[in-house]
Amino acid sequence: MAPSGLPNSLAPAMPQAAIRKLFADSVAAALEAQAATMANINNTTRNTGQSGTPVARKCRYKEFMSCQPFNFKGTEGAVGLIRWFEQTELVFLRSNCTEDCKVKFATGTLIDEALS
Repeated sequence: MAPSGLPNSLAPAMPQAAIRKLFADSVAAALEAQAATMANINNTTRNTGQSGTPVARKCRYKEFMSCQPFNFKGTEGAVGLIRWFEQTELVFLRSNCTEDCKVKFATGTLIDEALS
């Protein structure tokens, strides 16, 4: 919409650099918000021990795979990669996967081009 009643053809155009920066800032903010949400989910869904510290049992690969993680081929683009991250994090939560196993188990879901 044109400012102060000017026709659309007379409205000042936004430079491409400003549009790119606005887009990059929006994506960065969305990724930070998603990471904060996932961290909050991780903190509130774990069982706590008597001392109040999180207690996670060590999951096995069989348990991880029984939660049906999504495979990532490497051809899905940035949106597909973000979806894979999100879905894999949810599988980690369902399977009570510990930090030391996450990378090892997640690499088991990489196939085709994602392996190279």
